[in-house]
Amino acid sequence: MISSKLESYSNLELAVVYSVLTREEWLTVAAIDRCLTILEALAGEREPIELTDLANRLGMPASAVHRTLTTLVSRGWVLQHSGTQRYALSLRMSTLAFRNLDVRAVPDVVQSVLDKLARETREYCRLAIVEGEDLVWVARAQGAVTGLRYDPEMGQEIVLHATANGKAWLSTLPESEALRIVCARGFGARRPLGPNSATNVDEFRARLVETRERGYGTSIEEAEAGTGAVAVPFFNGVGPDAPVAGTMSVAGPLVRITPERYEELATALKKAAVEVAEIWSLRSRQRGYQPAVTAPRPQAPAEV
Repeated sequence: MISSKLESYSNLELAVVYSVLTREEWLTVAAIDRCLTILEALAGEREPIELTDLANRLGMPASAVHRTLTTLVSRGWVLQHSGTQRYALSLRMSTLAFRNLDVRAVPDVVQSVLDKLARETREYCRLAIVEGEDLVWVARAQGAVTGLRYDPEMGQEIVLHATANGKAWLSTLPESEALRIVCARGFGARRPLGPNSATNVDEFRARLVETRERGYGTSIEEAEAGTGAVAVPFFNGVGPDAPVAGTMSVAGPLVRITPERYEELATALKKAAVEVAEIWSLRSRQRGYQPAVTAPRPQAPAEV
C-alpha cells in the first residue's frame, strides 16, 4: 500500500514512476516514503503516541505502520515504552544530525558573527542554510539579557510562507519558483501558526513582493503568536553572481520587534550577512561544498 504522500501525486507523475520502476522497486520506494513520513510525524510529538493514533493521523493502515515501527525500534531510531506500548523518536536522529553539523563545522564559522549580532540587537539571532527546497536552522545566539526572552526550539520547522527567513530566501527566487515551493506545501503547518500568517496565494504573493522591494523579510505574528522577526539572505561569496546559501534573522517578543526597529535590525543583519558571506565563501572553497540552491543575487532595491 503506497503512503499518503505518494497517493498525492498526479496520475501523470505516477505513470512516469510506474514506467521506470519494477514492482519491487516501487514497493521499496513506498516503504522508504512511509518510513520517512513516520519519522517526521514522531519528531513533532512531545509525548509518546499510540499506534492507532499515529496511523489515523497519517492516513495509513495500522498494519503497515506497525511493520515500519517494528523495524525502526530494532534499529534504535524509535523507542517503544514497555508499559504503554506507545512510540517515541529516540535521540539517534539528533545524534546523527549533530554529527553531520560537526563534520560540516557550520556553527564554528558563523558563531562569532551571530554572537556579535545578538549583542548589538539584544535579541535572539539565528542562521539557517538552504537544503534543497527547505531552510534548516544550524546556529543561534541569544542577546536578550533582561525582560522577556524568546527561546524557540532549534529543531522547529521553518514554515517558509510564514517566517521572515522563509520570505527572505523565497524573495531571491523567481516568483513562479517561490510560489511553486509554497503551494506544494500548502498554507498550513505541523504546528500552530500565528494569527497573521498568509492563507492563500494572493496574500502570500503580496508579502513576497513587499519583501523583495524592501530587501528584507518580516514576520509579525505569522509564524507564532506574540513574536516578530526580521531576516535577510546571505550568499556564498560577495560577488554579484554569488548564490544564496541561507538566511539570518533577529527575532523577539512583539513588544520589542516594532515597525520602528525594522530598518535598524535589517541594517545590522545585512552587515552581518556580508561577514558570513566572506567566511562562507572561504569555507566552501576549503571543503568543496556547493550550496543546494544557486539562485543569483537579486538586485538591491533603490533607496527611498
